[in-house]
Amino acid sequence: MKKILKLFENDRFAALSNIEVVDISPGKAITRMEVSDMHLNSIGTVHGGALFTLSDFTFALAANSHGTVTVAINANISYLKAATKGVLTAKARELSVGGRIASYTVDVYDESNDLICVFQGMAYRKRDKISDMVDYSD
Repeated sequence: MKKILKLFENDRFAALSNIEVVDISPGKAITRMEVSDMHLNSIGTVHGGALFTLSDFTFALAANSHGTVTVAINANISYLKAATKGVLTAKARELSVGGRIASYTVDVYDESNDLICVFQGMAYRKRDKISDMVDYSD
């Protein structure tokens, strides 16, 4: 998992969004994001794009957790409840994997454990290995 975490340190948009990796294991990932003013839309709730970014990053961690470069080929999100503050936690889990295609769900919760949104992602596993992409020299 160290190689995967090392690779995802390069995700500048996730870093800009203040997303923190909590845990990663094969087919699973947990992240969190503390809501700040930059995450809010014009009516004071967390922007759908911020929720999608949190979900998509968590999906990417889980999908790549097997050590093979994996990319999204489809993603959608359903917004269930507005969030305005606090820490949001995203939990990804693998639903199915077969050959090159895998499916994941990411649930995002607020601090009260209320479900904020549900993200579904389909991934394609490439032939490239993550270990070939990570440079440990720095």
